[in-house]
Amino acid sequence: MAKKSKQVIKEEETDAMETSQVEGKSDKSSYDELMNHVSIIAKPMASRKLTKRIYKLLKKAAPHKGYVRNGLKDVQRRIRLGEKGLVIFAGDVTPVDIMCHMPAVCEEKNIPYIYTPSRLELGHSLGLKRTSLMVLIKEHPDYQTSFDELAAELKTIPPQC
Repeated sequence: MAKKSKQVIKEEETDAMETSQVEGKSDKSSYDELMNHVSIIAKPMASRKLTKRIYKLLKKAAPHKGYVRNGLKDVQRRIRLGEKGLVIFAGDVTPVDIMCHMPAVCEEKNIPYIYTPSRLELGHSLGLKRTSLMVLIKEHPDYQTSFDELAAELKTIPPQC
């Protein structure tokens, strides 16, 4: 079997991308498709634009290991120990019973929180290959402006029942 040149492979990839764009397909699931899998308790839900801003903040914060807490047990323990920050929940968690108490804990401790549609995207924005149910982001000088803007916006969004 003969090897294909890089140029031929590149052209085939370009053709495949154009075909998928014409058919309306994309590599990533769209926000609307992800919203179909969201739990009923996932409120307040981040809008498409806010979700992108959250993921960008998580990408900036990911290298600072002491300032980002990931996973149900770690975030729950840190909140109960009194750490403050922003909490981001995944909206497509099943069964919901494993984390349905956490929004009440956040409200009790006056910690702003919000849901995003996908646990897979939440994990990927942290640079993980696995999914993530929730993330606690603490303040850090490297991403302080993004953090403050997001915190202000989350405080204006009322918790919905």
